[in-house]
Amino acid sequence: MRRRYSLTTRLTVLFSLSSAVVLLGLAGLILSAMDSHFADEDYALLRDNLRVIEKSLAAGASPQALHAGHAGDPYAHHAGVLIHLREPDGRTRYATPDFDFTAALAARPVHEEGEDRLAWQQAGKRYRGLRAAVPAGDAAQPIGVILAMDTDIHEHFLRAFRRSLVLYVALAVLASGLFGWWAARRGLSPLRAMASRAKAVTGDKLDQRMPVEAVPVEMAALAADLNAMLARLQDDFRRLSEFSSDLAHELRTPLTNLMTQTQVALSQPRDAARYRDVLASNVEELQRLSRMVSDMLYLAKMEHGLDLPHKESISIGTEVLALFEFYEALAEDKGIALRLVGDARIDGDRLMLRRALSNLLSNALRYTPERGSVTVTVTRQAGEVEVAVENDGPGIAPDLLPSLFDRFFRGDKSRARPESETVGLGLSITRAIVAAHGGSISVRSAPGTTRFAMQFPPPAREPAAS
Repeated sequence: MRRRYSLTTRLTVLFSLSSAVVLLGLAGLILSAMDSHFADEDYALLRDNLRVIEKSLAAGASPQALHAGHAGDPYAHHAGVLIHLREPDGRTRYATPDFDFTAALAARPVHEEGEDRLAWQQAGKRYRGLRAAVPAGDAAQPIGVILAMDTDIHEHFLRAFRRSLVLYVALAVLASGLFGWWAARRGLSPLRAMASRAKAVTGDKLDQRMPVEAVPVEMAALAADLNAMLARLQDDFRRLSEFSSDLAHELRTPLTNLMTQTQVALSQPRDAARYRDVLASNVEELQRLSRMVSDMLYLAKMEHGLDLPHKESISIGTEVLALFEFYEALAEDKGIALRLVGDARIDGDRLMLRRALSNLLSNALRYTPERGSVTVTVTRQAGEVEVAVENDGPGIAPDLLPSLFDRFFRGDKSRARPESETVGLGLSITRAIVAAHGGSISVRSAPGTTRFAMQFPPPAREPAAS
């Protein structure tokens, strides 16, 4: 299994490697510059000596005097400089005693800055030199001159300096690593604080929030997103808790009725007609339970973002008129006028859309007073299709509007069983259906009128005109 390293360790290693690369590059640059500087000094010294030799040869120093080693030898005072003079015919005119010029004569010169420079190694030492042709007073052709010097003193200094530099780089990299570790731990301390707070988050303790103001700017967005996530989780847990409580309450009433009626019926012998009455009452309760379970399953499917089972182009006006026919008898009993204004098409599932419209119309008819009206308005606005269901009535209290689409919500806090036998899931199902179609739903209420508005995206393609 691949070993995982902490972010602090990774940052420390990267910081140390970066420091090592920079310092090693700087050390290489310094060593190269020093070597180049020593080379310039060596060649400058060799050029000075070359000018002295040019003057000596121009003065006509004889080869006999040179070979005899007279005290007046003009080349004897050039300490540390190796000199080799060669006649035009190849004979050696002068050579520094006790030095083998074979390697120097075989070295290939490099022409640089107007002169021929030599560089070679011999007997474990490094040499630099100049090769030139110098005119002599007693010769018709120039004399070949090689001036050289060993760089041992420079090499000794460079070796000592290189050792010191390596030691400094090693210590600097170590110090950089320690500083990087300290900086990484200090810089990542907000992450550790966020992690400690995240560990404290449980299902019973969702009020923890990340310290947005105390973290660096780069982490502020992450902290804000985590806070938003925790807020959503807290809200979802609250709703889940409320849903569990509501569900238990809604199931308790019909189950209690079933158990009570059955126990009473079994407490003593009764005639067949009485048993039929008890069974009929039990069937009503079971039907209510069945509707509740069916609605809950349907709502769960919608809220899990399932694809629309049968997507097609739908005429809103046609569906509304079909529902008007269905609710016509109920509307006539209360003297309620049903009106449709406008028409538009959307892409969606016909049965799901009809159920959403039916939920809104049934609620509107339930709360509309006698001789009132229910109006469905379909409009095509910029970028969306709006379907609004508006009815006359007492209106909804403003403090109830935010919870209107919650599961099992009823305005009556006593939770008395309504005559309509609804369980408070209709508007939740409607919102889920609208969301599955990519739309949204809103409500606006005032004394005398209530308006539910559904917004849907326009169809992908407009139907061809017939």
